[in-house]
Amino acid sequence: MAFTVICAGSLAATAQTVVDSTAIKLDDVVVWGSTNRKEIVPAQRLIGAELEALSSSSVGDAIRYFSGVQLKDYGGVGGLKTVDVRSMGTNHMGVFYDGIQLGNAQNGQVDLSKFSLDNVESISLYNGQKSDILQSAKDYAAAGVIYIRTRRPQFAEGKNYNVRASLKAGSFGVINPSFLWEQKWSARLNSSFNTEYLTATGKYKFRYRRVLSDGSTAWDTTAIRQNGDMEAFRLEGGLFGRLNDGVWNAKVYYYTSNKGIPGAIVNNVWKTSQRQWDHNFFAQGQMKKSWGRYELMLNGKFAWDYLHYLSPDTTSLYINNVFRQTEAYISVANHYSLCDQWDVAVTADYQFNALNADLANFVYPKRHTFLWAAASTFEWGRFKAMGNVIGTHAFDVTDVHRAQCVGKLTPALFLSFQPVSAITLRAYYKQSFRQPTFNDLYYTDIGNISLEPEFATQYNVGATYQKRFGQSWHFEGKVDAYFNKVDNKIVAIPKGSGQYRWMMMNIGKVKILGVDVSAGTEWNLLKDWTLNLTLNYTYQRARDYTDPTDNDPASGTWGGQIAYIPWHSGSVVGNLRYKRWMLNYSFIYVGERYHNSANIRQNHEEPWYTHDVKVGWNIQSLSLSLEINNLLNQQYDVVLNYPMPGRNWKCIVKYGF
Repeated sequence: MAFTVICAGSLAATAQTVVDSTAIKLDDVVVWGSTNRKEIVPAQRLIGAELEALSSSSVGDAIRYFSGVQLKDYGGVGGLKTVDVRSMGTNHMGVFYDGIQLGNAQNGQVDLSKFSLDNVESISLYNGQKSDILQSAKDYAAAGVIYIRTRRPQFAEGKNYNVRASLKAGSFGVINPSFLWEQKWSARLNSSFNTEYLTATGKYKFRYRRVLSDGSTAWDTTAIRQNGDMEAFRLEGGLFGRLNDGVWNAKVYYYTSNKGIPGAIVNNVWKTSQRQWDHNFFAQGQMKKSWGRYELMLNGKFAWDYLHYLSPDTTSLYINNVFRQTEAYISVANHYSLCDQWDVAVTADYQFNALNADLANFVYPKRHTFLWAAASTFEWGRFKAMGNVIGTHAFDVTDVHRAQCVGKLTPALFLSFQPVSAITLRAYYKQSFRQPTFNDLYYTDIGNISLEPEFATQYNVGATYQKRFGQSWHFEGKVDAYFNKVDNKIVAIPKGSGQYRWMMMNIGKVKILGVDVSAGTEWNLLKDWTLNLTLNYTYQRARDYTDPTDNDPASGTWGGQIAYIPWHSGSVVGNLRYKRWMLNYSFIYVGERYHNSANIRQNHEEPWYTHDVKVGWNIQSLSLSLEINNLLNQQYDVVLNYPMPGRNWKCIVKYGF
C-alpha cells in the first residue's frame, strides 16, 4: 500500500483524525486522507468548505480566526500581514508551504498577504509542534508552526482533467481573476497549474480621530486612503506522483507585485510616495517512501527573492534600495518503527542563505545552518509520549569577518492521556530559539554583530472534549493554559543623542501567561439544513520585564503589557447551509491594548471588532457569492496610524468543468 508517515499510535481506535494527508492509489481508486491517529497537541484547522465560506482573500486574513493569534495588518489590499502566536514574536513562528518552510533571512518575517486562498486546501496551526514523528528538523525547531497546504488534484470517475476559472471584483477597485487546470496523465502522475492576477486602486474612505490624554480631541476628520494601489501576479505549478510504497511532489512558485505603501498618518501627512517591487521565486520537492518498518522523507528547495524599496521624499530621508536573497535547503528524515508502540526518528537539515544589497558599507552576509533532530514516540494503552532534542549549528560569513559558530541544543517533551473516550488530557514543555536576522546583525549603522540568539521556553497543559450525540449533533471543545518566556529578546534602542540612529541589543525579556479556548459544533437540523458554529477566545497577560529600573508610573515599561497584545480577543463563525445555498457570518474582536510597553493613557488603543457576512449559491459547475466585510463600518487601526477599511464588498463568480 502506497502510504507513509504514521506515528506509533496511529491505529488507536479512539484517535482524532489528522487531515495533513497523502494521496493513496489502490488500483483504480484514489483515497485522499490519512489513517486515524491521536495527536498529542491537536491543531486548529480551516479546511475546504470552511475556508471557502470565510470572507478572506489571503492566508493572513484566514488565520485571524484561530485562538492565540495576533495578526499585524497595515491595511489595504496589499498591506503587510505578519502573524504572532502566543506573543512570542513573528520570528519564532514557522510558516510551511506544502511541507517546506517559507524563509526570509533578511528580516525573519513572512508576509502572509502574498499567499492567496485561491489554491489553498487547508491551513493548520500547531502550538509547539505537530505530532508526526517523520518531519524535518526545521519543523521540530520552530516554537509554533502554520502549515499551508495547497490543493491536490482529485478527479471524478472517468475524468482526466479539472478546469476552473474565477473572478472576484469589489471595493477599492479590486479585479482578481484566476485560472486552475489539473490533469491526470497516468495512474501514477497528476499535475496542477494555477495562475492569478490582482489589481486594485486601494482607495477607501476612513474616519480618523485622536483623543489627547486630557480628553480633548486632537483631530477628527474623514479622508481617503492614498497610495495603496497594487498590481500582483502569481504563477504556480505542481507535479504529484506515486511510487511503490511512496509518493512524491514537486512545485514551482512565482510571485511579482508593484504596490504603493500608504504609510503611517503622522504629522498631518495623509499621503506618502513610497513604493515597493517584489519578485519571489522558489522550486521545491518532497519524496516519501517506506520499506517495511522504515520510512524515508527527502525535502529540497531553492528560493530567490528580490525587493526594491523606494522612498522619494527628499524632505525627510531619500531611500532607494534593492535587496536580493538566495536560499538553498535540503532535508533527510528517517523513521523506524521498533514495534507497534514505539517509533524513533533521526532528521538532518542544511540551509544556505545569502543577502546582497546596494547599501553603503554593506558586508554581504552568508549563513550556513545545520540542524539535526532525534525523536521518539511511545504509546501504551491510553497514554502517549513524544520527546525530541534538536541541535542547531550556524555560522555567518561576510566580506569583512567570519562570525563565531553558534551551537545550541533544545529539548521538548509532549504527553497525552485519555482517561475516558470523550476526554483527552495533554501537556508539553519545549525550548526553542531563533537566530538574529541579517537586518539585526548587518544592516548598515543599525546592526549589531554581537547579538545572541533569542530563546523561548513554553509550558502548556490542556484538555479536549469530543462527543457525538446521535446523528444530528457533534461537539468538540478545547482549553489550553500556557506560560511562555522569551529571553535575550532582540530590541532596538536609540544610539547616541538623537532618535534617528538605532542599535539592536539583547536586552529584552517577556513573560506570557495565557488561556486559549475553542469550541465547535455541528447540527443537522432538518432535512437539507446544516449549521456549524465555532468560537475561539484568548486571554493573554504578556509583560515586559526588560529593564527593572524603568518603573516610572508615568512612562515606565517594567511589567507593562507588551505592544499590541490585547488581554482579550476572540472570534465567532457561523455557517448555515441549505441545499445549494450558504450563509456565513463571522465576528472578530480584539480588546484594549497599548502600542507601547509603557501602559499609559496616551499609548492606549481602543478595542475593535468587525462583522462579516457572506452568502453563496452553487450548482455543479457554477458558484456565485457576495461578501460584505466590516458590516457596521467600524473605524479602527490594527497598527497605530494605519487606518483599516470601513464597510466593503466583493462579488465572486467561479465556473469549473
